[in-house]
Amino acid sequence: MAFEEKIKELLAKRGEAKMGGGQKRIDQQHEKGKLTARERITMLLDPGSFEEFDMFLTHRCANFDMQKQSFLGDGVVTGYGTINGRQVYVYAQDFTVFGGSLSETMALKICKVMDQAMKVGAPVIGMNDSGGARIQEGCSSLAGFGEIFERNILASGVIPQISAIFGPCAGGSVYSPALTDFIFMSKENSYMFLTGPKVVKTVTGEDVTVDKLGGSLVHSTKSGVSHFVGETEEDTIRMMRELIGYLPSNNFEEPPFIPTEDPVDRLEDSLNSVIPDNPNAPYDVKEVINAIVDDGRFMEVHARFATNLVVGFARMGGMSVGIVANQPKSMAGVLDSNASRKGARFVRFCDAFNIPIVTLVDVPGFLPGTGQEYNGVIAHGAKLLFAYGEATVPKVAVTLRKAYGGAHIVMSCKQLKSDINYAWPTAQIAVMGASGAIDVLYGRQLKELTDPEEKAKFVAEKEKEYNDQFANPYYAAKFGYIDDVIEPRNTRFRVIRALQALATKKDSLPIKKHGNIPL
Repeated sequence: MAFEEKIKELLAKRGEAKMGGGQKRIDQQHEKGKLTARERITMLLDPGSFEEFDMFLTHRCANFDMQKQSFLGDGVVTGYGTINGRQVYVYAQDFTVFGGSLSETMALKICKVMDQAMKVGAPVIGMNDSGGARIQEGCSSLAGFGEIFERNILASGVIPQISAIFGPCAGGSVYSPALTDFIFMSKENSYMFLTGPKVVKTVTGEDVTVDKLGGSLVHSTKSGVSHFVGETEEDTIRMMRELIGYLPSNNFEEPPFIPTEDPVDRLEDSLNSVIPDNPNAPYDVKEVINAIVDDGRFMEVHARFATNLVVGFARMGGMSVGIVANQPKSMAGVLDSNASRKGARFVRFCDAFNIPIVTLVDVPGFLPGTGQEYNGVIAHGAKLLFAYGEATVPKVAVTLRKAYGGAHIVMSCKQLKSDINYAWPTAQIAVMGASGAIDVLYGRQLKELTDPEEKAKFVAEKEKEYNDQFANPYYAAKFGYIDDVIEPRNTRFRVIRALQALATKKDSLPIKKHGNIPL
């Protein structure tokens, strides 16, 4: 064969590989409102930066006459490219080829990019659109899942791992995304579950739709499996690009520094009046976050799940930071099981990837009741405590208002090795609020008082005494538990100065294989 003919053959094969399962199936994908694997990669990466691996790989299965049907690339597009000039590795399952089902060779392709990502220290992004394991291959496809899962585990805490769900993700397929750091779902057409509606109906008798069983709304509000939901695939991919901008490429690097024109010493006068006079009145802690971060830009994680705790990424003085904040606007900002595990997961991610943690505290306690106790709130709360206590990155906390009891301890207190703890003048740091404390401290006297007016006067006097002592930050500051009481409008400046001072912080944990977090 002449040289020119060989070139033509190469180009023809490349063209064939790029068509995946063929034009008819590509059209069907578009009719469902879904992009193809290659379209998703093109949208995710910088123009012209994609370098593909294993375009010509095919499956090796001869069962059920599978040898009669084969597609170049075998249902997944893999390779590397850049996002805003920074290298990432990527794979995208191609639903036009055998429904994106996982084969032995598809697993080999995915494992190759994961291995390469680990070697060079770059994030890996997986875009899932798959019907699960390829049944015709039996245990070989299951072994492929196992190989991928093992790499997810080894890469955890070493390189950022991001998953996007753009179609079905069922059965064993769900565990690879679940092992990664962040899961994105598009609002339409994406779903995740271990067992589908038919199996649920057979086993439990429960009638349930695909969306109600594992749609984006379910996983972003009820289960917490999904961290981000985009209105469209395009919107979801835009958010993925944004997230990468806050993260280092690996655990040995510092997060990207992005210079800002937002003055470090900018005063935010609105913060001097953001706390209501009524200590039980709500306010939106996101107003505080937006006021102190660079350019008011905050990328919230788990925005719809456990809304009594707010977590997400921002920049302060150009530095990437992870923000954890109680939300008085939702359930008065109490901690519960879901909020605790949401916060713990986020804190541990930040610590793994050298991202300083800024904590804004306004927490009246843990949510009481049998529902929480039966759900293991003790163990879940301990996860958040463990995460803060184990974290060695710079930790700066600001108590805005309430910090009561065990919830005060859990929210980055000084004893959990928080580096710098500030408080606003409105801070109240105590075992509990005044009304509950009076019942405990003066229960006997209250029982003896039969006259309602006399009793009310006694309660008012004792509550005033209690509040005079604890409804301010100075009692805690007297013991060094608070490093300084700051004017709210100075919060941005003081936090950034603290982060700058802690930039060279070095801390270590006792030598051990790993801790045993209360899972």
